[in-house]
Amino acid sequence: MSLQQKLDAQKKATETSAPKEAIEVMHRATDNLAKSGIMNRIVKKGDKAPDFMLNDINGNTVNLKEKLSRGPVVLGFYRGRW
Repeated sequence: MSLQQKLDAQKKATETSAPKEAIEVMHRATDNLAKSGIMNRIVKKGDKAPDFMLNDINGNTVNLKEKLSRGPVVLGFYRGRW
């Protein structure tokens, strides 16, 4: 089963089991995001990330430019708890 098929199955399961009001809120939020133009501002494959400094999990400052000077970098983003 492909990832898209798994996502479609999960969406269908959610829409049949969640309260109607919750589904309406999710659809409205999705529509609002689409209308906002956010997809025109996303980083695309091959785009260069701007240099930044952030704290790592231990509170140490990490600088992208410095890390790139040592080789390729993989960025991972954690959205936090909802």
